[in-house]
Amino acid sequence: MTIVTWNCNGAFRRKFKALNHYKYDVCVIQECEDPSRSNCMEYTEWASNYYWVGNSKHKGLGIFAKDGIDLEKLDWPSQVEGNPLNYFLPCLVNQTFHLVAVWAHRGHTSKYNYIGQAWSYFDLNLGKIDKAVVLGDFNSNTIWDRKNYWCSHSGLVERFKKVGLISIYHDACSERQGKESQPTFFLQKNIEKPYHIDYIFLSDSFGYSNFDIGEFGHYRAISDHVPLKITIGKL
Repeated sequence: MTIVTWNCNGAFRRKFKALNHYKYDVCVIQECEDPSRSNCMEYTEWASNYYWVGNSKHKGLGIFAKDGIDLEKLDWPSQVEGNPLNYFLPCLVNQTFHLVAVWAHRGHTSKYNYIGQAWSYFDLNLGKIDKAVVLGDFNSNTIWDRKNYWCSHSGLVERFKKVGLISIYHDACSERQGKESQPTFFLQKNIEKPYHIDYIFLSDSFGYSNFDIGEFGHYRAISDHVPLKITIGKL
């Protein structure tokens, strides 16, 4: 099964064909429109098997699968101390493994911004995960860890490791967190402002192949992020 994650930078109705060459089975898209409220017929017809969450119909988080793939949305907690954790989407795929889509978003308070959102969501739900793919735009990196702060990117990575979730980029490229040579995001589409903030974490019980990180030159006209792709094997 081939899975892609991409922050499309909005207007996905005009961009979904840009992923066709990946021949994906499932794609996780950040900043995409709600197909059920889109006026683009081609987009709504393409999105025949999906789940979507978001506060605005124009920008949310979606999981889109090819017909024939069984997606079951899971009802996991998504609020902490009255703060909503809206941009996380857990599904059971083919009754076999968990797929958790991530868009670590700006929170209602500074405590729950970005890494605070991801830390809090997985603090609530990491114990539910067995065999899983956790992927998306985490908006975080070890380079932004804050000493003595209540949460960190590095700390979340370590928590993932303890339940057998490994970062595929770092495994495939033999690089350390915070020392990534290939960016996934270019602030303001500026090649002089590169960051690595998108990730695919995979249970170590899976085999994988064909990991790929997109070339920014191919996507710069339509997004400030590049896609990440992986093919997972049988359990």
